[in-house]
Amino acid sequence: MFRIASYNIRKSIGLDYRRDPLRVLGVVNSLAADIVALQEVDRRFGTRKSSIPAALLKDETDYFALDVATRNGSIGWHGNAILLRRGTRVTRISRIDLPGLEPRGAVSADLALASGPLRVVGLHLGLRSKDRRTQSAALVEHLKTLPDMPAIVIGDFNEWSQQGRNLTALHSVLDMHVPGRSYPTQRPVAQLDRIAHSRDLRVENSAVHRCKSAARASDHLPIWADMARA
Repeated sequence: MFRIASYNIRKSIGLDYRRDPLRVLGVVNSLAADIVALQEVDRRFGTRKSSIPAALLKDETDYFALDVATRNGSIGWHGNAILLRRGTRVTRISRIDLPGLEPRGAVSADLALASGPLRVVGLHLGLRSKDRRTQSAALVEHLKTLPDMPAIVIGDFNEWSQQGRNLTALHSVLDMHVPGRSYPTQRPVAQLDRIAHSRDLRVENSAVHRCKSAARASDHLPIWADMARA
């Protein structure tokens, strides 16, 4: 069994409007996950460097960032980063362009875990329902080009419909799991943060993560799930 988590960190800006990457990393550590997908990692303006300095990640956590960045000072791509426990072996990395009105992308890692191979895709889908439909379809088509293995797609799906009616392409090949309401932080009403997994995996336990720091660190609460092979 392994634990996977997802967290939209809003460029490390909390509800107090302070940018505090150390606070964000404290929340990440409290998740006790083996794999963490982050969204909105990069700053919006200027060089758009990571809001979490790589040195801070190294000093304050047991994680390293998947090597997906294409700009100096970033740890992600299109704002998406995947953190892995040190010592995790990565066998393949993919950057996936997602169509839409605004630039979007997903990042994918094939991992060699002790329990077997695993593919993890971290994403942040678009705000428009039309874009989410086309992005879901584009992601499924990309996954078809990769070697078959157990897979998890996790992140901020930006989908307000509980049934996920704009994610039908993903539903056709993956099971969707919703840990709970994670947005906005102080009064969660939306289930934007979700987990889609191949049918050779199952969710043993999951939750929206609530702690004092998470209540202030971002406008999203993180989610996590303990996964096992079916």
